Amino acid sequence: MLTLTSIVSLVLLAPAASFLRSKTAGASSDANDRCIVRPIDTEAALVNPQMGWTFHYYSNVITNYGSRLEPSDTLDDFPGLSVIYLRLPWSFIEPNEGVFNWSIVDTPAQRWIDKGKQVAFRFSCAESWIRYATPKWVEQAGAKGYNFSPGKLRDDGPYWEPNYADPVFLEKLDHFLAAAARYDGNPNVAFIDVGSFGVWGEGHTFHSTKLKYPAAVIKKHIDLHVRHFKKTLLAANDDLASQDDLEGEKIIDYAFKSGLTLRDDSILVQPPPHQYFNAAVAQSVWPRLPVVLECEHYGGSRDRGAWGDGSKYLQAVEDYHASYAAIHWWPREFLREQADLIKKINLRLGYRLQLKEISWPMKVALNTPFIVSMKLANAGVAPCYPGGSVVLTLKDAKGGIVAVLVDQTFNVRSLDVGPPDKPPIRDLTSTFTLPRNAPAGIFDLFVSVGTQDGTPVIALPLKKDDNHHRYQIGKIEIKSAAP
Repeated sequence: MLTLTSIVSLVLLAPAASFLRSKTAGASSDANDRCIVRPIDTEAALVNPQMGWTFHYYSNVITNYGSRLEPSDTLDDFPGLSVIYLRLPWSFIEPNEGVFNWSIVDTPAQRWIDKGKQVAFRFSCAESWIRYATPKWVEQAGAKGYNFSPGKLRDDGPYWEPNYADPVFLEKLDHFLAAAARYDGNPNVAFIDVGSFGVWGEGHTFHSTKLKYPAAVIKKHIDLHVRHFKKTLLAANDDLASQDDLEGEKIIDYAFKSGLTLRDDSILVQPPPHQYFNAAVAQSVWPRLPVVLECEHYGGSRDRGAWGDGSKYLQAVEDYHASYAAIHWWPREFLREQADLIKKINLRLGYRLQLKEISWPMKVALNTPFIVSMKLANAGVAPCYPGGSVVLTLKDAKGGIVAVLVDQTFNVRSLDVGPPDKPPIRDLTSTFTLPRNAPAGIFDLFVSVGTQDGTPVIALPLKKDDNHHRYQIGKIEIKSAAP
């Protein structure tokens, strides 16, 4: 029978949970006493695969926005930071043909990779602050291009933009992307932007020459990236649509069919009601792939009055079903001034797997199947793209693993998303059998989500983490098998 001591023990184990004792009708109390725990979401920021905040360590200009951080400072205090975004002109990486300076990105990348975080890249070919974002040697090799001042084609313009259809330019770009494929399939890389078209790599020429290109040219740039990055997620900027032909297939649709996800740069550039424009475009991609949002440089948006209270950034996360959101400013200033908004976004950004309820028998016997019932939900705006199985782990008093039980019938990827505070709840009934050599005794019971071999992967908003994403929910007793 369940004793007062065991009840108190379970309450102490899960102070933020409700606990009930129940019996199944028609069965003995020893066989059917059950624990029911209803955990409460801790509201902690979660760092998980394919979601989180992306910090612009380089934002085109090399001094924005990681330059004030000491090499040892990896922003561990920023809740939910998962990706370091490195956006630089091509000329910074390949200053001379065939001579590459990967160190400029690998150095900051390793600081965060050492902390278990990821990186993302964009390499641009035109900028409004440096003459040659495309290396000068590409022009010297015969590539055609145009001088411009921001937003105006000018013979005496201080900046140079390539003709994006020029065969020499495309040949040299192809060679560069082939070298950049050193990152393809690297598990430390979250995504790579198609950044070779348009000023700042944003997919438009509004702030450079304002020249329009046939859709076939943009498709060529997409194809070059797809050729060289077969494993790593690629992202297409929504502004590529600015080059759509009046007839025929739209460029962003072509990008999606080619396996790319959506990135929307510069949310909150403009004041209400024009904070963003392309949430509708995201609807065909977010059920399959993580959507990336970048806000305008926070200080500029704030000072122009476009930022307001920031609630439109949160609304954009909802409307786009976004998995990534950008820290596009000096990070601690942004954190200090927008801490409440950041917390609200963390509760919705990407996926957030909740264990609403779990019920298990207090005592189980070797060689006898037993049932664990759960209620699960995804409180985020996006699916859990990596997927995973629900796992129960039993540990002894020394922390040794006694048993690992994996439900291979259910994938958390299938959990539906819903509106704020109303996630759809899925019932899961799992049947487990202990390993035949498990010892008798009373053990700590942990829940996790991970691979089918029982390795935890997904952080959950639960207490009592064993530092490996297993969460202690109570105790269970193993009885020796009947002779």
